[in-house]
Amino acid sequence: MTPDPHRIAMWSGPRNLSTAMMYAFAARGDCAVVDEPFYGAYLAATGIDHPMKQAVIAAQDNDPLAVGRALLGPIPQEQSLYYQKHMTLHMIPAFDRSFMRGLTNVFLIRHPDRVVASYAKKREAPTLADIGFVQQAELFDQVADWQGNAPHVIDSGDIRANPTKALSDLCARLGIAFSPSMLHWPIGPKPYDGVWAPHWYGTVHNSTGFEDPEGPLPDLTGHFADLAAAAMPYYSHLRAFLQ
Repeated sequence: MTPDPHRIAMWSGPRNLSTAMMYAFAARGDCAVVDEPFYGAYLAATGIDHPMKQAVIAAQDNDPLAVGRALLGPIPQEQSLYYQKHMTLHMIPAFDRSFMRGLTNVFLIRHPDRVVASYAKKREAPTLADIGFVQQAELFDQVADWQGNAPHVIDSGDIRANPTKALSDLCARLGIAFSPSMLHWPIGPKPYDGVWAPHWYGTVHNSTGFEDPEGPLPDLTGHFADLAAAAMPYYSHLRAFLQ
């Protein structure tokens, strides 16, 4: 299966600037977006307890094969591009990944200290599996093996430091035109938000564009410091492939 340059699968963990990136692509006007299409299937298959669990399961198709087929089907709203926001932790080993071969896979990374500090505000006692770094490195290596070369990697810190340059560079690598409209979006909830948005998207709903550059790394202690340290090798592995 040949990757489709019109179907962009962005793989990240939570608290990774992933929703803002989805908003940026939706703001282009030529791009349909989908928000974490495997979330319901992941919760149904694992039984893991997440905020709004039953609402998420009820709102989405829980059959991972059907979800994968839909991602390769007609692009919604007859748009020319299809941006798919994915969480790496949702792609559990039991799910068939062959659909990924038909997508242009991109990996969005963020420093573990920042991810852990942000995630801990939304959910108590996160584990390494919750924040998606191990799964992200695994998926990255699998896609690289399929392709014979490393897939695209972009760091959220670089996006916030210079959104115009970071998104222009990404679009160039994807073979699509950069649009300045990607830098701004309307304030408030979006019709394409997942049903879980009220719990997770408060900050980005109050935004109209990317936030200012990030400051110093947060000061983590105890379990949170250990968790970030455990995630660091996986982050460093992908960061080595930044272009």
